[in-house]
Amino acid sequence: MSQSKPTSPGPAGPVRPGPGGALRPVAAADITGGFWHGRREVNARVGIPQGPDLLESAGNLQNLRLAAGTAEGAIRGDLPFMDSDVYKWLEAAAWQLGASAAPVEAGSAATPGLAADVDRIIALVADAQQPDGYLNTWFQVTADGRRYEDLRWGHELYCAGHLIQAAVAHHRATGGKELLDVAVRFADHLDSVFGRGRQIDGFDGHPEVETALVELYRETGERRYLDLAGYFVERHGHGLLGGEAYCQDRTPLRVQENVEGHAVRQLYLLAGAADLAAETGDAGLLAACERLWAAMVATKTHITGGLGAHHDEEDFGDPYELPNERAYCETCAAVASVHFSWRMALLTGEARYSDLIERTLFNGFLAGVSLDGASWLYVNPLQVRDGHTDTGGDQSSRRTRWFRCACCPPNVMRLLASLEHYIASTDAGGLQVHQYATGRYAGDMAGDPLVVSAHTDYPWSGTVRLTIEECPLDRPWTLSLRIPQWSTGHRISVTGSEAAPATVDAGWLRLEGRWTPGDEVTLELATAPRLVAAHPRVDAVRGCVAVERGPLVYCLEGVDNPGGLDDVVIDTTRPLLAEPRPELLGGVITVTAAGYRRTPPDCGWWPYRDLDGPDRTSARHTTSQDLAVALTAVPYYAWANRHGGPMRVWIPTG
Repeated sequence: MSQSKPTSPGPAGPVRPGPGGALRPVAAADITGGFWHGRREVNARVGIPQGPDLLESAGNLQNLRLAAGTAEGAIRGDLPFMDSDVYKWLEAAAWQLGASAAPVEAGSAATPGLAADVDRIIALVADAQQPDGYLNTWFQVTADGRRYEDLRWGHELYCAGHLIQAAVAHHRATGGKELLDVAVRFADHLDSVFGRGRQIDGFDGHPEVETALVELYRETGERRYLDLAGYFVERHGHGLLGGEAYCQDRTPLRVQENVEGHAVRQLYLLAGAADLAAETGDAGLLAACERLWAAMVATKTHITGGLGAHHDEEDFGDPYELPNERAYCETCAAVASVHFSWRMALLTGEARYSDLIERTLFNGFLAGVSLDGASWLYVNPLQVRDGHTDTGGDQSSRRTRWFRCACCPPNVMRLLASLEHYIASTDAGGLQVHQYATGRYAGDMAGDPLVVSAHTDYPWSGTVRLTIEECPLDRPWTLSLRIPQWSTGHRISVTGSEAAPATVDAGWLRLEGRWTPGDEVTLELATAPRLVAAHPRVDAVRGCVAVERGPLVYCLEGVDNPGGLDDVVIDTTRPLLAEPRPELLGGVITVTAAGYRRTPPDCGWWPYRDLDGPDRTSARHTTSQDLAVALTAVPYYAWANRHGGPMRVWIPTG
């Protein structure tokens, strides 16, 4: 291969941008304690190790054997993209194998048993690959060798993208080239088939390969992969797949004004565009990414960071169309949002992107996996009504062991396994802490090491203590700490350094000075519980408030509030009370609010009535029949971990 861009050592994480962006991920990171360490430990001990058995029982691995000709029978499953579940699991397992921390305990995902599973499944993948590099079990087994005839739904390039990302992860985390060789052969095949003047002028209806090809370019230095990614991004929106927004084919990205269509497809495409902008300096792509991110956040994002208003076609919906009980908020969309926002944070250096990452991680993403790591939510509604009838399946509001379309569980696994790489970054002037998690984060500034350790009980406490472990002694540099968008106040103290007074710049608290190893910085963020209202155009929650504390969104569950939730009203004039509950849901802080359970009016046989009397006013009126209640709220990420029942995030005020 021609090496038009020399490779260089860098962080062994999912995103290794070139020199075009404002920031680079730190070269080494290790989450060693606290909240996220606990969630990652469950992922390492339970989530990832169950993967091979689940992939075997669902037929994914058998399909690879069928494609390789080492087994006989009919293909398992009825979806053409089941290979992608294997690749996402391999990526998760690779990051776990490369984790710097010691195994959490015997039998964890960092033990030799996981390495053997990875080697075995990589061998299955390699055996299934055809001599020219093509690999997709569905089409190899069921389509008599026909390829790329259904780009809208076939997902052949989507699966290729996840294969490439798994291969890059495996190479970065372990140094192994076995899967990377498979990915390179597939990428070379794609480059020989797709493009203007090639066999096919088209793209996959489910973006994913774009960002994967950019990362393969970063790993190998082969410019053709970057160019192919650029071709795919640019061909979206020109009607090649019928002009559907669902496939990101209605409008070219460069002129698109708001996110639309299938939420995951849109976000994966935007992540690829951000990668291209970082590598090429394309100002038009950067402007499009900034514009679409801003429009999405302002008009199409739920309070949890969840994305997707429609169950039909897993769609964004219209501006401010943010339903509660029918909110889709697919877990994969939360993962994709983190991927896109992290690339934008690195590309621009702006804190707002990491603000959204934090909100999404703690709420819209984390709700997708149970506390024990063994069951999942595909969709994440913001309300489950009293008397709800759950029909099961992928769109159930009950946690499920696995899904017919099992895209979400391995997506959660791979993000948790690589989460330390989303915490901190460096630039020519210093180090930036984007997310607050106990651990050690090591980067460099113009060749000099910068190492900072953090200790915190975040999100339960707003206190974050950072210690400078290594730094240049001959010149000043800047330690930047993100002040979250939700924060109503903060305090900062510095010991032992010559740091100048802190300044807050667009969400970053900048501490510049000459630092010495051993210097300590303490950030204290106010985390008192608060009530939040939505934009008045969000019809679904007009007259309602939500409870937040720190970065966490809270919800009411029926198990804590017997008697049902459809008639509860919160009293916004009374204080909110936070209470540590170490015995509840793995240890949480609950929030209690004063409220009422309203007695609905008697409307007779017709459930609508004329508005008269005191109901014409905007004030809340109680009657002698209304029952005063204490409303107990738990973090949204922990809902549906006890038993089924009603739940709501938004609470009426009258």
